[in-house]
Amino acid sequence: MAYRDLRHFLEVLESRNELKRIKEPISPYLEVTEIADRVMKSGGPALFFENLVGPPHRLGTPHHASAVMNQPSIHREGAWWTSDPNASVKFDYPVAINTMGSEKRMSLALSCEDFEEHAARLRKLLQAPGNVPKGIGEKLKFALEMGGEVKTVGPKEVSAAPCQEITWMGDDIDLTKFPILTCWPEDAGPYVTLPLVFTHDPLTGKRNVGMYRVLLYDKKTCGMHWQMHKTGQRQMEDAAEVGKRRFEVAVVLGGDPVYNFCAIAPLPPGIDEMVFAGFLRKENVKTVKCKTVDVWVPADAEIVIEGYVDPAERRLEGPFGDHTGYYSLAGDFPVLHVTAVTMRQKPIWPATIVGIPPMEDGWMGKAVERIFMPMIQLTVPEIVDMNLPVDACFHNVAFVSIKKKYPGHAYKVMNAIWGLGQLAFTKMVFVFDEDCNVQDIGEVLFRLGANCDPMRDVLHSRGPVDQLDHAAVSEGFGGKIGFDCTHKWPGENGYNRDYPKLIKMAPDVVKRIDGIWSKLGL
Repeated sequence: MAYRDLRHFLEVLESRNELKRIKEPISPYLEVTEIADRVMKSGGPALFFENLVGPPHRLGTPHHASAVMNQPSIHREGAWWTSDPNASVKFDYPVAINTMGSEKRMSLALSCEDFEEHAARLRKLLQAPGNVPKGIGEKLKFALEMGGEVKTVGPKEVSAAPCQEITWMGDDIDLTKFPILTCWPEDAGPYVTLPLVFTHDPLTGKRNVGMYRVLLYDKKTCGMHWQMHKTGQRQMEDAAEVGKRRFEVAVVLGGDPVYNFCAIAPLPPGIDEMVFAGFLRKENVKTVKCKTVDVWVPADAEIVIEGYVDPAERRLEGPFGDHTGYYSLAGDFPVLHVTAVTMRQKPIWPATIVGIPPMEDGWMGKAVERIFMPMIQLTVPEIVDMNLPVDACFHNVAFVSIKKKYPGHAYKVMNAIWGLGQLAFTKMVFVFDEDCNVQDIGEVLFRLGANCDPMRDVLHSRGPVDQLDHAAVSEGFGGKIGFDCTHKWPGENGYNRDYPKLIKMAPDVVKRIDGIWSKLGL
């Protein structure tokens, strides 16, 4: 079932007792985060804050990072929030948060009961007869176009849309009217945390949808956090090369929750996120042209912030309490100049928070891991399963099980992972035999300790890492390490002894005890 919009999704969550309405006055400055963080870490429900009251958004940003990082207590004085710490504003728009913060809700967000269903659909399409193109991107594109479940997955253009019922232009533009969250005490300011950033490649015209945090500078100016490895950054650089001083952008909030997943999905180049959204929701995405920029956006969105980025312009952005669990430091990033804001009547402000895991984004990342396993296995077929643990922020650690066929096979898989899309950012790869359940951390630690010799079974490498990785030797570049935790074959890496067998009970004994277990009173 495809959702009509965000509010339809919230209705479904509420009907399943998965949503809690908060009527108490709560401030978007830190208080929403404190509540949401507690709920996320305890496996609690989605939250709908109906009464947002707090100090006015502070405008501007400090001139250099040290001004923020050395401030002993920003929250105590409130000096950077407003000149009057006792001032109070009633925000007119409710906030929805943690809507995807459990396996159940993440599955519902993807219009299914279990997001593994989409992995099965994708595997079926990729393995379909006649699926002959080479390269994972072409295979996926061919599969989406030829799949029998959806005759046409491409978006449909419409001339009128709910997301344009209200329009702000010129002096009417005022982003400070929205309950934009300041998440953590040393954040540089209020951040849009669940934005769908729509752009078009200046050379090919192809659409890209990414999720990049957006910092509020003032009523109509924002910081756009395009990291060095992101598609939005590359498109902006291409725009600069062809002489464009206005790279057009639309920041979309709300709509079918499947859009959030597609924005973070590691799709191969050339795959339109809105096409993939059509595949997941089994229904075309309706899009409408923005009012002031040549960008088409989902018609069912709650709010659309239109504008442009000048590729030559930079401004200090950050710090920000990030998904790494640490504050990402301030740096110079592009500036978004807002040309219009369109919205529904009485729109809902969707948000999330990131910080020390587990958080809501943990389930978003787990859905990515499971749904894209068929594509990973298409490229590296010996992989049986993979676990990117949320506690390691996904990109730091990978536990992988393989069907080992020859000596050194684990090293081949490590190098394959480091060359595969966003998995290239993985810092530590642990490779196990196929009978190891890599989803079970206890079993993983047992096998690691039992089968890995640090002097023999380790591979050091280097390459790109997440730009937010503060431990790396330099920004965006650092070391990698792989661990062969498989049973060693004769002669492998100099191993010249018999390898012991894993202890297992005789199958006939297991069967007999299974049969009488209920009689034992245990």
